Amino acid sequence: MKILIVNGPNLNMLGRREPGIYGKSSFDDYLPKLKARYDDVEIDYYQSNVEGELINRMQEAGFGGENGVDGIVLNAGAYTHTSIALHDCIRSLQCPVVEVHISNVHTREEFRHKSFISSACMGVICGFGLDSYRLATDALREKAMQNADGQE
Repeated sequence: MKILIVNGPNLNMLGRREPGIYGKSSFDDYLPKLKARYDDVEIDYYQSNVEGELINRMQEAGFGGENGVDGIVLNAGAYTHTSIALHDCIRSLQCPVVEVHISNVHTREEFRHKSFISSACMGVICGFGLDSYRLATDALREKAMQNADGQE
C-alpha cells in the first residue's frame, strides 16, 4: 500500500508556529515515527505553501500509474476554508482522500468552521494533534482492506 501525505500552507512551520495550538514537534520529526509504525505501507510526503502545487501533486498521485497512491492524507491548512479548486481536484481523483487538521477547527475562529473540501473527502479527522495523521492512515488502510475483501 502507498499513501501520500500532503500538507498545505504554513505547515512547514510546525514546531515553531503557535506551539500552544500545533504542538512543539515539526512534521519532519513526526514523519519517521509514522513510517516506523506502518512498515508495511510506503508513505510519501509533500508540503507546499502554493495551492496550485498541492493540486499538481495530488493529481499526479491520485490517478494510479507509476506515481499513483492508494490514498491521500490531506491537511490543506487555510486552503481548507477557501479553496474550491482543491475541492474539485479531490473529486476528480481515483483514490480516497482523508482531510486532517492538527487542532480542533470547530473550537477556533468562526471562519475555520467551514471546510470547502470536506464534502469531497472520504472523512475528516481533527483535534488529535499530529496523531490525526495516524488516524487518517488507519482509515485508509482499513478502506483498502475492505475493498480487497470486496466490501464497501
